[in-house]
Amino acid sequence: MSQNINIYLPDDTLAEIDRLAPQGDRSRFIIEAVKFYIHESNKRAMRDLLKEGAIVRAERDLALAQEWFGLDEV
Repeated sequence: MSQNINIYLPDDTLAEIDRLAPQGDRSRFIIEAVKFYIHESNKRAMRDLLKEGAIVRAERDLALAQEWFGLDEV
């Protein structure tokens, strides 16, 4: 299912799209560009969440690692 929408783009942006997209295929180009942007945004958000979680748990993880290192020495 698709919907027809109206968007406004700066002239220079439209010129770039026309330069890069195959003749008469603006819609396909914009669809792919939006999908790529969403995918990259989701990856960036996931990376940020993982980083935040690692920072929050760093002290606990270090304590656990130190406990296990002690077992190796026995």
